[in-house]
This record gives sequence, structure tokens and C-alpha cells, in this order.
Amino acid sequence: MKKIILKSSVLIFIALVALSLDGISQEQTSGNPVFDGWYADPEGIIFNNEYWIYPTYSAPYEEQVFMDAFSSADMVQWTKHKKIIDTTAVKWANRAMWAPAIIKKDGHYFLFFAANDIQSNDEKGGIGIGIAEQPEGPYKDYLGKPLLDKFHNGAQPIDQFIFHDKDGQYYMIYGGWRHCNIVKMKDDFTGFLPFEDGTVFKEITPEGYVEGPFMFIRNGKYYFMWSEGGWTGPNYSVAYAIADSPFGPFKRIGKILKQDPEVATGAGHHSVIQIPGKDEYYIVYHRRPLSETDGNHRVTCIDRMEFDENGFIKPVKITFEGVKARPLK
Repeated sequence: MKKIILKSSVLIFIALVALSLDGISQEQTSGNPVFDGWYADPEGIIFNNEYWIYPTYSAPYEEQVFMDAFSSADMVQWTKHKKIIDTTAVKWANRAMWAPAIIKKDGHYFLFFAANDIQSNDEKGGIGIGIAEQPEGPYKDYLGKPLLDKFHNGAQPIDQFIFHDKDGQYYMIYGGWRHCNIVKMKDDFTGFLPFEDGTVFKEITPEGYVEGPFMFIRNGKYYFMWSEGGWTGPNYSVAYAIADSPFGPFKRIGKILKQDPEVATGAGHHSVIQIPGKDEYYIVYHRRPLSETDGNHRVTCIDRMEFDENGFIKPVKITFEGVKARPLK
């Protein structure tokens, strides 16, 4: 009898431990940063029921000659895909490969990037495109030259984002040096189409804009987001506006992502992931650890992004915990 009671007690104890561990696993979070290493300017996206992040390798410009990517089934466990593109594949690029943006179209993956940090129209570099048959690459140079290698409306050709509008049209929204342009993409991404008024580069710069544009549609409204402040400083941040079209006009509403002196500084240059078919959003961004003075020490993080009853974005609380597991399957 004692043996039966003892065995029963052991089984109950094991069951309770299992339930406890199951509860812990269900509450498992990504932690911030979500993966190791110095990475910035992250573009988050969903491909084939997986989360993907494409960041800048954060290092001195001369060392920024490649890009890695990261994939996850649940936003908690991430797999690193090394050197999905580098300057050996892009002959005109030699430094400062920045701020990747990616889109899948017609069965191909198009990876947009900036290179060389050009300071004038006389220099070689600008925005280029890599192409691959799978999200992890390897990517080869799609055009053999930059897609855009000149300043227009004062915008440095960097920080490109590819926006797919609800009518099927693709646009590139880009620009540094406090100017932002939108251009209409040709169907094969080999160049740009003029707008109805004959212009090609339409400026949509809102108040406070510095760089890092991003756009999405929610409930028929166009949310335009950008980074403010200097990327090496603690006050780097993200602000936004809302309009009825991708051309604005965009009136600045306010900041929704910024430093927290108890967590991190320099929170900015973000992207947004929406769970397909759900009103559920996550902001993917970089920030600088507390007490860190190296401008290149930036890490990639994820936190929830929510809206109030009027459709305004609530200020994002940056966390050490990150987000709970969110499988897509």
C-alpha cells in the first residue's frame, strides 16, 4: 500500500513539474536584443510562414561589406544566415552597405540596399538591388549598377523602403539628409515611371524627418513612419503621420519610439511586422545598450506596437523581455 501511495505521489510530482515547465515554455520570450551581434536598421518581414529580419551589419563603414539575415518560426528562436550578399557580388559597392529592404515578387526575392555613402552626384554608389530565389540568398547583383545613384530634392540615396500599394503598384520611399522622396517603380524593378505630372521624384518630407522611412496601410489609412535625431546619439527616435494616400500630405503626429534611460538609448530606424489577417503588429528596431559609447554598438530588438480607439499609435515601451512566442503555423 505504501509503495502504491509513493508511486502515486511521484507521478503527481512529475505531472506538476511538467505543467510548470509547460507554463514556463508558453511564457518564453524573445528577449531584447533578439539575436547576438551588432546589427542595425532591421527590416522585418514574413516569408513562407517564417519571420525574417534583414539588418545592417553595424561596424565602421569600411567593414560594412556584407549582410546577414535571420529567420524564426516564432520570433523567439532565430537562425543566422551568413553573408547573404557582399561586395564581391556587387562590383560597384565597396563600403557602407546599409539598411536592406526586401520584397518578394514573381517568385523572386529582391533585396534593396544602399552602398558607399555617397556625398555628391560625382561619387559612385547609391541604392542597388540583389536578387535570389530564396529568402536566405545568395543574392547576386540584379542590375550590375545602382538603381539610383544621384541626389534628387536634396535626398541622399539611402534608406530605401519598398511599398506595395493596395492597387498593386510598387513604390520606393527613400532618403537621408532630412529629405524623403517617393518614386514609382517599373514592374520589373529596373527603373522608375513618371507620375501623371511628368515628375519622377516626388518629395513627401514631413516635419522632423531625418531618415529611415517606412509605410503601411491600416483601416484604409496610410501610416508613414521615419527616424529623427542623429543615429549615433541617445535621442534617435521614431515618429509618424497618417494620410489618405502614399503621397500625403503627412502632418507629423508625434514620437512613438524613443530611448528609455532604464533600458537603452538611441531607439530608432525601425520596420513593422503585421500578423497576416490580424490587427496585430510588432515593431522591429535597433537601439544602443546603456553606458555604451561606441556609435556602432547597435542591437536589434522587437516589441509590440498597438493602437488606440482612434487609430493613433500608442507610444511603444521598449523592453528587455521582448515578445512572447508567436508561431504562424
